[in-house]
Amino acid sequence: MAEPETPQIYLVTPTAFDPGDFAPVLGSVLDAHPVACLRLALVADADSIARAADACREIAHARDVPLVIDSHLGLVERLGLDGVHLTDAARSVRAARKALGPDPIVGAFCGTSRHDGMNAGEAGADYVSFGPVGATGLGDGSQADRELFAWWSEMIELPVVAEGGLTRDLVEALAPVTDFFAFGSEIWAAGDPVDALTDLTAPLR
Repeated sequence: MAEPETPQIYLVTPTAFDPGDFAPVLGSVLDAHPVACLRLALVADADSIARAADACREIAHARDVPLVIDSHLGLVERLGLDGVHLTDAARSVRAARKALGPDPIVGAFCGTSRHDGMNAGEAGADYVSFGPVGATGLGDGSQADRELFAWWSEMIELPVVAEGGLTRDLVEALAPVTDFFAFGSEIWAAGDPVDALTDLTAPLR
């Protein structure tokens, strides 16, 4: 049996930030760690999202990191982004794939539901994400456990992302059964995001 590949890092921006302040911090994290994908998760008006997208795209693309956006399918082409991360499980995947065509990234957050994950894959998603995997205080308290990831990695070829409430212990536990770890508030809330990500990903090295 082949050894599983080391999971890759997937970064999620804060939901609120000033692009001017955030840009150098993001750049330092991308310079310090190999990142497979960046997701713009800003919750704001269209003009603010566009300014943030411009800043993040410039930094990410300079380092060959694709940039996807949370939910805003209509902004992908307009802002020169690489795809969309959908938050309604499988419901919008088919429409997103039809609108964007075959090349842009379409990801789907499926909570704790393997059924939603399979439906998203069948509808054309490039990856699914499950979570939260740890305590976040959000939602109804349900968590995506290791068993879900183990089942998925054994039965389904579509890449899977673990996100929400990640800790160093969870990274170590889930590393053999996931393809990506999505880090967001876990690092941005820290005094030094680079050090925080270094610590969280220590089990991967």
